[in-house]
Amino acid sequence: MRTRIKCCGMTRPEDALLAARLGADAIGVIFTARSKRRVTLEQAQAIVDVLPPFVQVVALFMDDSAADVASVSEALRPNYLQFHGSEPEGWCTQFGRPFLKGIAMGQGKAGLTHLGEYPRAAALLLDGHGLGEAGGSGKRFDWSTMPRQFPQPLILAGGLTPENVGEAIRIARPWAVDVASGVESAPGVKDAQKLERFIRAVRDADG
Repeated sequence: MRTRIKCCGMTRPEDALLAARLGADAIGVIFTARSKRRVTLEQAQAIVDVLPPFVQVVALFMDDSAADVASVSEALRPNYLQFHGSEPEGWCTQFGRPFLKGIAMGQGKAGLTHLGEYPRAAALLLDGHGLGEAGGSGKRFDWSTMPRQFPQPLILAGGLTPENVGEAIRIARPWAVDVASGVESAPGVKDAQKLERFIRAVRDADG
């Protein structure tokens, strides 16, 4: 199976375009005020405008107001919404758009107890941050705790780098991997060489 790749925390069109050309399947743009990679709607639109066909766009929020989410959803029309806070499933479904739900795995195996709470999520993203913390922290969790068999696709995130993503894939066998800080030179600024090495490492692990 080919592991899908999501590059998150994009703030610059040139970084998003490079990721797409290197083979990324999805680009993430962050709107929550809690993130140092937060973009405006105008910045996000500039990123979306340069993407080639078949590259998915994910808009990320964390305990933001329904009005803010709806405004971005209607204006940007992302392929997916991603929620990283304490949002219950019913709240996530109100926008009429497919969604991904982040699960905080910084609490260890206790995080797994929340996997069954979002059966309508398109996928679940298991991240290394602690409960109530923002993602993009560069923290990893024990990849061996990630279920091998689950009804929904599972996305592995948290502390992934070009150096360790191959091992992570071999251990966890996720549907997709999600990277932000691991391919950056500064928050929101992607490093071209790290990005290329990361995507190559994913493909090598698949091979």
